[in-house]
Amino acid sequence: MKQTTRRAFAAAAGLVTLGVALGAAAQQPVKIGVIYPLSGNSASAGNYSKMAIEVGADVVNTGNAELAKLLPLAKGGGLPGLGGAKVQLIFADNQGTPAAGQNQALRLISEEKVAALIGAYQSGITVTASAIAERHGVPFLTAESVAANLTERGFKWFFRTTPVALDFARAYSSFLKEQKAAGQKVGSIALVHENTEYGNSVAGVIADQFGKDGLPVTQKIAYSANSSDVQPQVLQLKEKNPDVVIFVSYTSDAILYAKTMKELNWKPAIMIADNAGFNDPAFIKAMGSTVEGLVNRSAYAGGKPGSVPALFNDLYKAKAGVDLDDVSVRGLQGFLVMADAINRAGSTEPAKIRDALKATDLPASQMAAGYDGVKFDDKGQNVLASSLVTQLRGGQYLAIWPKSRATTEVILPYKGW
Repeated sequence: MKQTTRRAFAAAAGLVTLGVALGAAAQQPVKIGVIYPLSGNSASAGNYSKMAIEVGADVVNTGNAELAKLLPLAKGGGLPGLGGAKVQLIFADNQGTPAAGQNQALRLISEEKVAALIGAYQSGITVTASAIAERHGVPFLTAESVAANLTERGFKWFFRTTPVALDFARAYSSFLKEQKAAGQKVGSIALVHENTEYGNSVAGVIADQFGKDGLPVTQKIAYSANSSDVQPQVLQLKEKNPDVVIFVSYTSDAILYAKTMKELNWKPAIMIADNAGFNDPAFIKAMGSTVEGLVNRSAYAGGKPGSVPALFNDLYKAKAGVDLDDVSVRGLQGFLVMADAINRAGSTEPAKIRDALKATDLPASQMAAGYDGVKFDDKGQNVLASSLVTQLRGGQYLAIWPKSRATTEVILPYKGW
């Protein structure tokens, strides 16, 4: 009898020990690698995105009572699908170069053993970093890189939540045709773009779309984003004097163009920025008064009090000291999509996370960014991504197009300084 009792106690103790061990295993943090430019020409944008993603992870790990009414993962306590495991962000600096991005992706996969990767802001770096993830069979999600070819490589582990160059090109085209109908001159259009994957791809897509829509691109000017002098390019613009100029630029070069245009006293009737550097809070702080009336594209235009974007903006502003902007909110949205997929996968096994990403179907009501939702096609592109056209007024971008989502009327011609 005593022997039977001892055996029962031993068995019970063994089950308790096994349960504790399984519980501890379930509570192991889920590592997500995040590759951004934390130094170099785009460091400002990268660090703001880093803070936005940290806000998202904090909401998942500790909760937010208001957001919990709208987002299931905002209840806190980690990922319920993995027994409450907390998200651990492992940040890596791509230094603004494709080689560094590639090396950091390899380090995160092989040394940090991350379950998935997010990155890498610049399209040219996303190309190399995502190729490493594809080779190792690790899910890679880009929240901002828009180069058209990223989803045309036949990759099985690559996903993109942001709208892409073709979406922007169509938005710019529709906007400009509306302005032409209202009496604005759009008879000559210049494209000025940095010459890496991002600038070349976006400028090419815009030129193709404008050609189909009968909008004349009369100048294409490519330059290095590391340029220390853009006076020759601005002089080319001043000589031809196009009605519309569209810039595809990163932060330091956007600042340089704004300064040089003022110094040479030249400005077009309509000036459009393809987001990126012109949307960086560092650019707006430095040059906002110099580019009053600048037209831009955005996936973010705030939200009504109590909405997902408004609540996240409050949390972000308390951390970063500025409001969410287009780039930082897209980074946040990308993280939230990845966290949702890992939770639904109930596993850190890469193939299960990939399958969960493929099955993603999130509604507009859960978006921090202004998308119609998130649902991926066979190439990994979010088919519900969407864009607004905004205009800089007094240091803030306000939605001006489409009219159904506009918060104010467009004011033209471009004022500048």
